Amino acid sequence: MIYLSDNLQLKSILSSESSTLFKLMEEVYPLAYSHFWKDKGVWYVNSQYSKENILKELSVKNADYYFIVFNNEIVGNFRIIWDEKLEGISEKKQVKLHRIYLHKKTQGNGIGKKILLWLENKSKEKGYKIIWLDAMDEQPQAFNFYKKQGYKYHSHTFLPFDLLYDKVRKMSQIFKILD
Repeated sequence: MIYLSDNLQLKSILSSESSTLFKLMEEVYPLAYSHFWKDKGVWYVNSQYSKENILKELSVKNADYYFIVFNNEIVGNFRIIWDEKLEGISEKKQVKLHRIYLHKKTQGNGIGKKILLWLENKSKEKGYKIIWLDAMDEQPQAFNFYKKQGYKYHSHTFLPFDLLYDKVRKMSQIFKILD
């Protein structure tokens, strides 16, 4: 368990907890993204959080996958991939923030900011110079949150998922240089 504050921890996800992660995302994901999908996001949750996919993601050696625990309750998940490169940036030591999902009921508690600060400090300790992620352009509150934390636009990509509405496919690739 990694303690970020008295009431906020990161707990490594174990392979035996795949069903816990799936159930969490069945609740968390639709609250934020169901309106982006023709099927309300069911396919995405079923594919990305299937036991097989979770076990595959947990087996990646250069990745860390955590439950976010707030006030002794699992409220989200957080995954990082060390040495994942953002195309077009030459810095060798990069880390990708692959996933961060928080239950809507936790918004406004500074959880995201504390997690990003922890990631920045951990990355610096390990000699990393760049943190990057894909942020959905159609999710302006999240996009603006990262901008306030010092992330800058680099490029964009489009999600290929058939059940995703065309107007919400754009993902901006944003990054932050660590001092």
